[in-house]
Amino acid sequence: MKIELIVIDSFGIGEMPDADKFGDKGSNTYLNTYKKTGVQLNNLAKLGLNNIDGINLSHDRVIGSYARLKELTFAKDTTAGHYEMSGLILKNPYPTFPNGFPKELLDLLKNKLCVEFLGNKVASGTEIIKELGQEHLRTHKPIAYTSADSVFQIATHTDVYSLDELYKLCQDVRAVFDKDSKYNFGRVIARPFATNEKGEFYRLDTRKDYALNPPQKTMLDKLKENGYDVVGIGKIEDVFNFQGITESNHTRNNQTGIQAIIETTKRRDINGLVFANLNDTDMLYGHRNNYVGYANALKEIDDNIPTILENLADDDILIITADHGCDPTTPSTDHSREYTPLLIYGKKLKQNVNFGTIDGFNIISKSILDYFKIEKHDDSLFNKLI
Repeated sequence: MKIELIVIDSFGIGEMPDADKFGDKGSNTYLNTYKKTGVQLNNLAKLGLNNIDGINLSHDRVIGSYARLKELTFAKDTTAGHYEMSGLILKNPYPTFPNGFPKELLDLLKNKLCVEFLGNKVASGTEIIKELGQEHLRTHKPIAYTSADSVFQIATHTDVYSLDELYKLCQDVRAVFDKDSKYNFGRVIARPFATNEKGEFYRLDTRKDYALNPPQKTMLDKLKENGYDVVGIGKIEDVFNFQGITESNHTRNNQTGIQAIIETTKRRDINGLVFANLNDTDMLYGHRNNYVGYANALKEIDDNIPTILENLADDDILIITADHGCDPTTPSTDHSREYTPLLIYGKKLKQNVNFGTIDGFNIISKSILDYFKIEKHDDSLFNKLI
């Protein structure tokens, strides 16, 4: 018996009421992408996607149940979204630096590590290596940049820093931040890059994240402590720093991530949770304002839904959601403050139940912990589906 929880990274479905406070008024990752491309997500629609409040595309033969989720954490980043769906609402989200890193922070790293950084601003990872790659090769100074997330990203060329040297630098930076809560970033991220045959810089897929441990127990810890399996796919191990995870497959892209999900649906030895993140929508297309690529990535996921469904055991359950938005049709290249979808399917569950709009991604953890009889939650969605 297992629950497959799939996060389509950044698949928002419309601006939240406070979106203007984040500069995200008008964002709607799904509908704006749909309007630009006409992408047809027939299998997700069959699970209820198009019947969710505010989408208004509707589908007649819905076999899943569905809701629109409103984030309670005052944030729009990966860590906050995943934490909240795992039952942890951050009262004080990790610090972000929309205007770039302050001099005090950079001086701290210079004094502790004897390292000076280039960049030190909000930037797209692909653009900043174009902008500063040559200066980095000349000076050997690492490139540091951030985003809407609480991240300190370090980009270095493989001719200047080996992978091991870059990883060691990130570990050292993480250690400095861990001792100063003022700059306790959610993640320090290694972003290696190289030069192709045309002399152009390109990012490697050997990224590595150095995250904080969640400040409290999450759904993952509670499942593991009660003897259940917790299988992470994609960057789940990075987000939770391996806490509460019993098995991990750090897939590097959606193609391998989807195949890993399908393999777990075939397994009958997993008793617990499979928690997967499909990140191409966000990393490759949302941040780069590539709505055609975003639509194609959604279509790739949608095309594999039938295979996932047919391999589920009779008592398995599929849940699909997202962690935030990242509208590729707006001028912004950052995440957007949006509602997220919730789709639930099981062969023994009731069909076509509309839960409306629910406050809190944590309804996911409440429902899962109640389903496995670890905690009692009267508002568990399964109370209305079984």
